[in-house]
Amino acid sequence: MKEPNKILIAGIGNYLMQDEGIGVHIAQFPEAAELFPEADILDGGTGGFHLLEYFERYDTVILVDATLDGLPPGTIRWIKPRFASDFPQALSTHDIGLKDLVGALQLLGKMPDIHLLAVSIASVQEQGIDLSPALEERLPGLLVEIRNRINALQMEKAPANLQYP
Repeated sequence: MKEPNKILIAGIGNYLMQDEGIGVHIAQFPEAAELFPEADILDGGTGGFHLLEYFERYDTVILVDATLDGLPPGTIRWIKPRFASDFPQALSTHDIGLKDLVGALQLLGKMPDIHLLAVSIASVQEQGIDLSPALEERLPGLLVEIRNRINALQMEKAPANLQYP
């Protein structure tokens, strides 16, 4: 069943691989539910087909994931992937699962409006549950980016005939 007018924020990543788990850190942020009351928040782990049922239920999905793109750690980019090939080539360690998921959604005719917040990381070789200092510093900015994107999406859906005093 569809979740009308609800947004899914899905944090993807491996929590045990330091910065590679940035999406999971966002999903597990203690105040996330208060910051984004119009959204459901999902710790999507390492992605894959187990996310299919969630993506099918929402018209809009904000996906947060790490990427090895050669940019300085903490660099953020918004990407609007419509096809599996639109995901960054170096999307962390689970890109095959996400690309397959998008392909399956397309085949089923259930592709949501996906907004990917790609966060550059230096390596997926580091182990640990804490973010590097570079990404820890970016965490508040990532939350602001998500808030701004939700605000913009809500403005797009607002009726055009609204009048303000």
